[in-house]
Amino acid sequence: MAFSAPLWTTTAQADTAYSTSNSSTYQAPTLAQQRADVTTLAAESARHETHNPLIYKVMIDRLERDYTNKGNFTQFEGQAYIGTDTNKLWLKGEGKRLGGVTQDADIAAYYSHAIAAFWDAQIGARHDFSAGKTPGRNWLGLGVQGLAPYKFDTAATAYVGSAGRTALRLTSEYDFFITQRLILWPGIELNMYGKNDPERSIGKGLSDSRVVLRLRYEIRREVAPYVGIQWTKKYGQTASYARADGQATSDMQLIAGLRLWW
Repeated sequence: MAFSAPLWTTTAQADTAYSTSNSSTYQAPTLAQQRADVTTLAAESARHETHNPLIYKVMIDRLERDYTNKGNFTQFEGQAYIGTDTNKLWLKGEGKRLGGVTQDADIAAYYSHAIAAFWDAQIGARHDFSAGKTPGRNWLGLGVQGLAPYKFDTAATAYVGSAGRTALRLTSEYDFFITQRLILWPGIELNMYGKNDPERSIGKGLSDSRVVLRLRYEIRREVAPYVGIQWTKKYGQTASYARADGQATSDMQLIAGLRLWW
C-alpha cells in the first residue's frame, strides 16, 4: 500500500515536523476573534440557562390561632413561586380575621431575579384590602429577599403609593434545630411609613413591630404544627391613633398553628 505522506517513527517527530511545516502560516487569533469567541460562549451559556427546569413551591407559613385577653383571632400568611433558579414569579399574602370578619389583609406579586448566591431582587405590587371603614391602598414595591449571615431568612421591601405615601417592611426569621424534627423558630417584623395615614390609623415613622417565638415539630418536612408566644407593639402616631380608638398599643398572644408546604 502506498502512502502520500512519510511515516514518522515517533509522535514527537510528527509534532515537530507539523510545527515546522506550519510555522510560516500560523497566526495568533486577533483580539476581535477572541472577543467573538467569548461572546459565543456567553450566548451558549445563556441558551443553556433558558433551559433550566421549571420549579415551583407553595408555602403556608402561618395558619394559626392567636389567644389574647381581648379575644381570639386567626392569622394566615403564605407565599408561592414558579420559575427557574434565576427568575421567578412570587405571590405573597397575609391577613387577620376576628369574629369571622377580616380585619387586615394584603396580597402582593413580584418578579424576582437572582443577584447573588442566596439573594434575589424583587419588584412588583402590593394591595392592602379595605376593611369596614378602612380604605384599601395600592403600592409599588422594590426589595431584596434571601439568607443574611448566619442563615437568617430576611426580606426588606420599600413601597411607593399614591398621594406621596411611602413604606418599608423588614422581616427576618431563623431556624434553630434542637433536634432534626424539633425546631425553635424566632422571627421579627417591622413596618415604617413616610407620612401619616389617619384613614388607616397609621402614623409616620416606625409604626408597629411583631416579635414571635415559635416551637414547631416537623411530622414530615412538609407538615409542622407549632406553638408559641407573640408580642405586638405600636409606636408614635400609630399608637396615638390606637389610644384614641380605645385600643391597646401593645399586646401579647399565645399562638398555635400549622405550617405546610408542597
